Formats: sequence, C-alpha cells, structure tokens
Amino acid sequence: MPKLTIDGIEFEAEAGSSVLQACEALGIEIPRFCYHERLSVAGNCRMCLVEMERSPKPVASCAMPVAEGMVIHTNTETVKKARNGVMEFLLINHPLDCPICDQGGECDLQDQAMAYGKDSSRYHEHKRAVKDKYMGPLVKTIMTRCIHCTRCVRFATEIAGVPELGLLGRGEGAEISTYLEKALASELSGNVIDLCPVGALTSKPYAFHARSWELGKTESIDAMDAVGAAIRIDSRGNEVMRVLPRLNDDVNEEWLSDRSRFACDGLRRQRLDKPYVRGADGKLAPASWDEALAAVTSKLGGIDGSKIAAIAGDQCDAESMFALKSLMESLGSPNLDCRQEGAVLDGSGARAGYIFNSGFAGIEDADALLIVGSNPRIEAPVVNARIRKRWLLGDFPVGVIGQQADLTYEYDYLGAGPQTLGEIASGKHPFAKVLQKAERPMIIVGMGALARTDGAAVLAAARKVAEDTGAAGRDWNGFNILHTASARVGGLDLGFVPGEGGRDVAGIMEGAEKGNIEAVYLLAADEIDMNRFGKAFVIYQGHHGDMGAHRADVILPGAAYTEKSGTWVNSEGRVQRGQRAAFPPGEAKEDWTILRALSGVMDKTLPFDTLTALREQMARAYPVFATLDDLVPAQWGAFGTADGALGEGAFAPAIANFYMTCPISRASETMAECTAVFVNGGKEATGTDG
Repeated sequence: MPKLTIDGIEFEAEAGSSVLQACEALGIEIPRFCYHERLSVAGNCRMCLVEMERSPKPVASCAMPVAEGMVIHTNTETVKKARNGVMEFLLINHPLDCPICDQGGECDLQDQAMAYGKDSSRYHEHKRAVKDKYMGPLVKTIMTRCIHCTRCVRFATEIAGVPELGLLGRGEGAEISTYLEKALASELSGNVIDLCPVGALTSKPYAFHARSWELGKTESIDAMDAVGAAIRIDSRGNEVMRVLPRLNDDVNEEWLSDRSRFACDGLRRQRLDKPYVRGADGKLAPASWDEALAAVTSKLGGIDGSKIAAIAGDQCDAESMFALKSLMESLGSPNLDCRQEGAVLDGSGARAGYIFNSGFAGIEDADALLIVGSNPRIEAPVVNARIRKRWLLGDFPVGVIGQQADLTYEYDYLGAGPQTLGEIASGKHPFAKVLQKAERPMIIVGMGALARTDGAAVLAAARKVAEDTGAAGRDWNGFNILHTASARVGGLDLGFVPGEGGRDVAGIMEGAEKGNIEAVYLLAADEIDMNRFGKAFVIYQGHHGDMGAHRADVILPGAAYTEKSGTWVNSEGRVQRGQRAAFPPGEAKEDWTILRALSGVMDKTLPFDTLTALREQMARAYPVFATLDDLVPAQWGAFGTADGALGEGAFAPAIANFYMTCPISRASETMAECTAVFVNGGKEATGTDG
C-alpha cells in the first residue's frame, strides 16, 4: 500500500484509493459537490481542490489516485483561495432562493458557502436562467439552481439503470435534462433528491409543506416491501411529512424505492379512527370500543374453534401476529395463515427454505444468477440495484425464467414457466452447466413461481437445482426466496400457518363459502377476494378503509407501521425493529393492545400486559426473535420435498402495479398520479414541471 504525507501526517492508504478518500480516512474534511462514494468519479465541481507538492496547480482530490511519496496539503492559503474562487464561480448564476427553497436547512451548497465562500461577488453581469424540466410526478425541478455536479445523471445511468438523464449543451448553455422531456421512469427515481447537493431537484409531493427544522425525526424500518430498508420518518405533530432512507450497507445501502418514500401521504387518507359494528339494517355504524369488543365476543363465544379462522396481512408486525396466534390457539382454532398470495412455503420446515440465505449484500459475491418467477425491479427495486451493481463488474451470467421485462441489466431469457426450471433441474438445459461451472451460483425464487397450484413442485425443483449446482454448499448458500410482503418471513417464523387439520387461505375462503367457517378474523388482510366469505362473520382489524373494512361486520381500528413500535423480519431473515413516529388517529390503538383487550373480554386473557413482556414471551417461544439486526445463517434442512409434477403455463407477475400494493399506497394521491403516468400512460412528457 502506498505511503503518503497529508498535512504532515504519514499515512498508508489503500492502493487505488483517491486522495480525497485518504484525507477522509485521516479525519480531514474535504468539501465536495460532484463526488459521491457510490457513483463514478466525475471531477467536475473542483470544490475538493488540494495542494500537491511538485504540481504546478491545485489538484482535484476526488480524481487523483494516491501514490508512493505523495505530499498533500489541505489547509494552505493556496487551497483556501482556490476553494474560495470555485465557490464564487458556482454562485455566479445561483438564485437567492434560500428563504423559499425546500432544500434550505439541509443544503450542501448553503453549508459549504458558509464554510468556504466569500461574503460578496465580483460578477455583476446578467444572470443565466434555465427552464425547469418535467421529470414526472415525484421530482420537482428548479434548474436555475443546478451546479452541474451530474450526480443525478450518474445515479440514473449507473445505479437505477435508466439512462434518461444527461447534460445537454456546452458552456453557458449546458443543462441537465431528461431526454425528450419525459418522466424519469425508475422505481428508484426519488434518490436523486437526496443526491442533489443544491435545491435543483426536490420532492414534488413534499414541496412547501414543512421546513427540516420543524420535523421530529424517528429512525425506523420500512414495511412497504420485504427488503426492510432502514428509514427515517420525519413527522410534524401527529402527521408523517416524509420518509427518507438511512444508511445500512447490508440491506439498502442508502437507497429507497419510490413507493416506500412517497406513499406516506396515504397515511392521512381513508383512515379508520373509530370502531364500527354492522347493524341489523346491514350498515356499519360507529360504536364504542366496549360495544365492538362485545360484538366480537358474543359471536366468537358461541362458535366451535374449528369454525373460526384468522388471516394476517402483508404489513403486520410480529407482535400482533404472535398475539393473534395465541388468541386463536386459546379458542381452539387451527385455521391460521399469513400467506395471502397462497405461496407454498411452510414455516414448519427448515428456515433456509423461505429466506434470502445469501443476504442482499451476498449478491455482490455471486458469479452466476438464476431468477425464477420474479421481477426484482418491481418486487424489490433496491435488491435489483444490487444485482445491477454486480452485473456491471462483469463475468456475471444471469438467466431468467418467467416474465420478460426490462430489469436494467442484460440476461438470458430461458423460458416462461416451470418446464424450463425442470430442464435445468434435470441438467438438460445449457444454463445448468453455467451454474455448475460457477463457484458461487445464486438462485432467486419469487412469489410468481410459488403462489401457484404447483408451487410445491417448483420449490422442490429449485432446491434440486441449488443442491446439484453447489448453490447450497458448505461455505456458500445462494438459495434465495424473494418475498414481496414485509410480514411474510415473520409470520412463517412464528408458525402463523395452518395447524393440524387446519385450513390455509384458500381453504378458509372455500369453507366460508360452504358455511364450514363461520367467523374470520382479518388482521390488516386486504389482498384477498372478500366476496368469497359468504355469510361468515368477518372481524377486520386494520388502519385503512380498504377492501377488508368494506366486507367487515366489526371494524377494530389499528395502527399503521409508522404508528407503532414493532418487529419485522425482512426477506433475508433479519429481525429488525421499527419505532413509532406518530400516534394512531382518533380512537385507533396499537394492534397487540386490541388483541390483548379482546382476550380479556372473552375470558381468554393473554399472559402479557406490556409490549416488553410480549416480546420476551415471543423470543422464548421463537428464539429467532432474540437476535436483532444481525443476519443469522439458517441450517439447510428439510423443505421442498413435496412430490408433484411441474405444471404448465407461464409464471405470473407477483405485482401488477408497483405503485399500489397495499392499503397505504392505494390511499396515496401521489401513488395514484404515478399509476396514471407510468402504468396507465395517462400523462407523458408535457415539457413543464407540473
């Protein structure tokens, strides 16, 4: 490793690193606008200038690789004057928008102008103005503020894989723009807002709603998909104003999908804020908590346990599922299920059979990939960015069985359905040899492959491929299940699946149609056909007036994921804990407290009175919940051993509309606008910013 001297300190830097990185490693702050550690080096803002001995002029530290014997000075008069001059140049045409700019208070240009700028400008010519660009319903543009750092261009091209942004023109006429003035079509487009060091790109839904210093900031976990991204929830009073990503290199790096970021306005609309009971006239009427719980008790108390069922939804926290399972067991009901989509995954088998065993970061270590029945770009955009990151490094063959779509990287399209998977499992398909030659092959199986009548056979075939190709070896486990629901792995870990003689979701609905199931408890479960419940008594506990609430006979208002402290387990099997950022509206309560109160009214009192006591019991019964945030390797054991023939027909997409997958996103005006633009093609390029 090369040795160099920085400000009189001898330092041994990593080979291939830049002078800027070496300075940062020493704790020396170097200002920058264009440099970002996850993007390629552009070297065009020149703010990071430092003095290097034997160089005739200051050098851009972000673009200068370290070398043996190099002597660097970061705080000389020459460096100060150079940075002063660069800042003066950057501010020549910059408008005095700070009082009304949404970036105010968290603007890199503001901060660095204070630290490295001057108190006046020598330029009095007419200022340049740039027309605002249309980038879709999510990103607001004020392009006169742009300093041409090109971070957004490099993100769109390198990370998101949609080369729709570019720097057009030269010199004073240079402008950042989308090609042909169309919306930025990426599920990760909102990340350019975080990357922009000035107020040129800001959040359109959040514009002029709040100032950064007015907001309470709560570190939590995203529950809008199964990635479990680290997020920060910014709220004012009891209202969630925005959701931003936090740094977590193992899960989401520092990116966040657009649905997770922008659907938060759905938390304010169509909320359930009081209990309701359906009267003799067939209409739902507001009721007190005592009346609602009494209505549930009177119905469930007179029914045999075998005729009661419970279904957990896609965003439920582990605590509420544990409480509901405990209540159902006390009632003698074996009819439990958390798999709304009907995926053939059983919590009683080995945990390795239903988690993303390699971890998301493990994608970067793989050297071949087979995707079965999944579109990662739609189902988990942040995970798809990892796959693209690995693909850009080269020597990474990717094969896809299922929907043919633009995944932002090149792949071999192998086939549409399970027959192709069967050929790979038998070794007849050429891609089987590709996997066998790889040192660390990886298989990603999606819900589109498992939520079928032949899902068990598909899982068995995928397991066989993993074992035959070494994807499930001693030192490497590349057998991965990619879930679409944040509650799914936690539900399977809790065994929230049918007990002995119990019914799954399909069986519950069939039983309700035939009259064999007389009562169904829906815990925020909305993604099923409510028309199939026949005359069954339906209790809906949730936070939005969505499909479940419309069918319910009793509505118990619960809390959304931003309104409770809860535990979620992501696709990797990583147990993470979210924190409450706001309180539920009106009379709504946290979910576990509703179930605890109901159990008391029914004389089936659950043995915990506090959240801490509940978590202690849950960890004792299911030890996986005792370890937070760490990835615990799962033992390769019995799963996917069911006999059955592979069916025919293509794997269907697990998600039809990325922007609307849950009650929160369906209530969001922003997601409705995105659906109109990107899914239905309602509004193409307008040439304006709104």
